[in-house]
Amino acid sequence: MVTAGFHPEHGITFLIRRANPGDIPAIVPLEVKAFTDPWGETGIREAMELYLSSFFVAVAHGTIIGFCGGGIEDTGDVIYGHLCTLVVADEYRHRGVGRELLRWIEDDLRQKGASAIQLEVRISNHGAIAFYKRLGYQEIFCYDSYYKDGEDGLVMMRWFSS
Repeated sequence: MVTAGFHPEHGITFLIRRANPGDIPAIVPLEVKAFTDPWGETGIREAMELYLSSFFVAVAHGTIIGFCGGGIEDTGDVIYGHLCTLVVADEYRHRGVGRELLRWIEDDLRQKGASAIQLEVRISNHGAIAFYKRLGYQEIFCYDSYYKDGEDGLVMMRWFSS
C-alpha cells in the first residue's frame, strides 16, 4: 500500500510506503545524523527482520526523506504498539512528514490489535516531546539513565479509541 501526501501549506508532495531491506542504505544516514546513539545498519536490519511490516518510509522526488518503525508488544494482559524510531531529514521537518509517518504506523499497529502505542524520547528533546504531545501522547514515566550516555528517557503513550 502506498499513499501520496500533499501539503500545500508546506509546498511538499511525498509518498509513504512500507520499507524494505533495500531501503537501509538510504535510512542509515538519516538516523546517524538525527540521533546521538543511532542503531546503525546492523540495528536497523535486525529491527526490520523482526518488524518488517511495521517499517515505513516517506519518499519525495525519489529520495527517502523519513522513516519510522516499530512493532507489537504483547504483555499477556494487553497488546500495545511500540514506536522504536521516527526520523525526518532536516530539510523536511515541520512540513507534515513526521506526522504522516506517525499516523501510518499508528494505523498499522492498531490494525494488528494494539490498544495503545508507546515510545521513548530523550528528556532533553523538547521539540520531539512537544510534537508527540500535540498528537495526543501523554508522559507516563521516566527511565533513569535510559540512553548509553546516561541521559534519562521519557516514556510517552497514546491510547487508541475503540
